[in-house]
Amino acid sequence: MVQYPSQGATILGYLARPKGNGPFPIVLISHENRGLLEHFKDVARRFAKEGYAALAVDLLSRQGGVDKIADQAQVPTLLSGLPPQQIVQDFRDGMVYAQSQPYARKDRVGMTGFCFGGGVTWRCATQIPELKAAVPFYGPNPPLEDVPKIQAAILAIYGERDTRITSGAPAIEEAMKANNKTFEKIIYPNAEHAFFNDTGTRYNPEAAKDAWAKMLAWFQKYLKA
Repeated sequence: MVQYPSQGATILGYLARPKGNGPFPIVLISHENRGLLEHFKDVARRFAKEGYAALAVDLLSRQGGVDKIADQAQVPTLLSGLPPQQIVQDFRDGMVYAQSQPYARKDRVGMTGFCFGGGVTWRCATQIPELKAAVPFYGPNPPLEDVPKIQAAILAIYGERDTRITSGAPAIEEAMKANNKTFEKIIYPNAEHAFFNDTGTRYNPEAAKDAWAKMLAWFQKYLKA
């Protein structure tokens, strides 16, 4: 666990990195709407094993961190009430913190997020031009008028049965293409919302394994090349 300052607050994060001196590309990770649970720390460790410095940010840091929330059922409500710009700035400052580490490759920063965090990833891509690549998992679209500001190469991942989110895929694809952005999408057949989370009931092992491989290939291309 690490700490860094943002907007007058102390932000908590979980940092995993490879052994050695680097420099290693940076991957920022945004959690689902249940907070920075162990699964997302595990995802950070997976990235570290692949050669990335991975920082998963606790967006409830101002409330003491997700572990300090007495009624965990309130976590989704607390997260949904956070100002979007505050969330983006917490990740921007997390990027600056990661870039300050001597083992980090400062010019290669990517981001991924899941569910609520997929939406956060999309929004950060519109607001943080330093992002080179982003992979939002079943994330709701950002404001389409902000698409022209995106600099990152985006790989958007969806589950076919997650119709509430996947129904927005055509609109964001059209906006990305209209603005000549680098964009691909994958819709996994018979996969539900949150299919990547191996601690949940909707985990789809086949889709999750393929999505992980696709994400690694995307980051290999845009963060390690």
